Amino acid sequence: MRLWLAHTKVELLALLRQPGFMIPTMVFPSMFFLMFAAPNLPTAVAANFSTASFMAFAVFTVTFFQFGVGIANERENPWSSYVRTLPAHPIYRNAAKVATAAVLALLAALVLVLASQQSTPMNLPLERWPRIFVALAAGGMMMGMLGTALAYLVSPKAALPLANLIYLPLAFMGGMWMPPELLPKVVQKVSPLLPSRQWMELVWPAVLGQAWEASHWLAVAAFTLVFALLAAWAQRRDPHVR
Repeated sequence: MRLWLAHTKVELLALLRQPGFMIPTMVFPSMFFLMFAAPNLPTAVAANFSTASFMAFAVFTVTFFQFGVGIANERENPWSSYVRTLPAHPIYRNAAKVATAAVLALLAALVLVLASQQSTPMNLPLERWPRIFVALAAGGMMMGMLGTALAYLVSPKAALPLANLIYLPLAFMGGMWMPPELLPKVVQKVSPLLPSRQWMELVWPAVLGQAWEASHWLAVAAFTLVFALLAAWAQRRDPHVR
């Protein structure tokens, strides 16, 4: 426990010393929401739906870039190479990264909720929040695995541009920015095949108070497993780790 807490403290301090990365990553989803979504949400139902969707977008932003770009940059960092030589199991470092991403994702989601409360008629019943956070956690884990796979598959310099090429289409086509029925017809056909859309199929029933369908949980679990296996394979073949 002490080793995990020590690694988590180091991870958090490292991010606090890089406000140019942490602040935009946490604030961007809320800014996007205020500029493009909030002005078009006249009812509480619409505001609740959009707020939950953008909360997923906030969690996606933090977890995907925290693992994708963050780990990619660490691969050539001398300090990270030194830490890997210490007599401590890698599980502590990995668990610390997960804990750090969870803290930042929660903060980003809370900033989004605060922005929505101040700009829309959002009014989510208290009993729906636990299911919303469960759905957000499941999707955040999935996107974290996708980011980790990307971090080890590409060079550190290519990680950020490639991450953006994956991140923005997945958010748009997955329905994080607008209801799926408002997406272009071509996108509507492709959307159900994407991990982001399967994630949203967990978030939307939670915010609307509807039952989950097992197929969407199975899809998210399958995507998470595939991304985790891909990340493990890519990590083993990475010369910096070896």
